[in-house]
Parts: sequence; C-alpha cells; structure tokens
Amino acid sequence: MVLLATWFGVGRLPLMPGTWGSLAALPLWWLLSPANGLVYSGIIVGLTALAIYSCGQAEIAIGRQDAPEIVFDEVVGQLIALAGCSGSLGQIMVGVFLFRSFDIFKPWPIGWVNDRLTGGLGIVLDDVLAGVGAGISLVVLSRWLPL
Repeated sequence: MVLLATWFGVGRLPLMPGTWGSLAALPLWWLLSPANGLVYSGIIVGLTALAIYSCGQAEIAIGRQDAPEIVFDEVVGQLIALAGCSGSLGQIMVGVFLFRSFDIFKPWPIGWVNDRLTGGLGIVLDDVLAGVGAGISLVVLSRWLPL
C-alpha cells in the first residue's frame, strides 16, 4: 500500500512532495480527460475510495500521521480540480496552481476537515475539498480570462 500511497515513489522526491504528486496526476488526467462526465466521476469515486484505504494503511506502515510522502491524496485532488478543464496548457497550469494553493493554505472548510479527521479519510478528504474548490475556481476564471 505504501507504493500506491506514495504514487509509485513520486512522494519521495525531494523538497515538494505534494507538488510532485499533483504533477504526477497529469498523465492520468490526460488519459481520463476524453471520458464523459459520468465515467470520469465514477473513476474519481473509485480512486478516492482506494486512496482512503491505501493512504490509511501507508500512514500505519510509515508510522507518521499524514506523512509528506503520501501523495495519492494529491493525485485524487488534482484530478478533481481538472475535471472541467478544456485541456489548454493555460487551464492546466492554472488548475495545478489553484489546487496547490487550496491544499497548502487550507481555507475553510478544508482546514477544518484537516484539523479534525485522521487516518485515510483525514488524509484524503481535505484534498478532495481542495480539488472541488480549485475546480470551481478554474471554471469561473476560465469564463472571464482566456486560459
């Protein structure tokens, strides 16, 4: 489970594991992006459930609560953030920036969830919410700016 939770070792890259995890989600997003909304959503639900389980198990194996090398949660959150992305380079870049911003600064309710939930659910749910916030922001910004 540690291998999956670290997204096949990406979370062990130096300095910014969460950002590496977000960037490592991009090939998967590219593969999934042609799918219709229902299929994409179903895959996200499945990946979220798998992330909750694997991240919780990895946390136990590593022996540290929400260890930085656990990045499967960033992968899921990034996929959520890019759900409405057109695929333009500008939208992808802004989507990654927005997701990382929501994930790092944790505005309410993301910070509230992060502070109160533990285990796999706590690791993943704040990133799911960050992905939702970033995704909504990306759609709104894309209507006003040529991304």
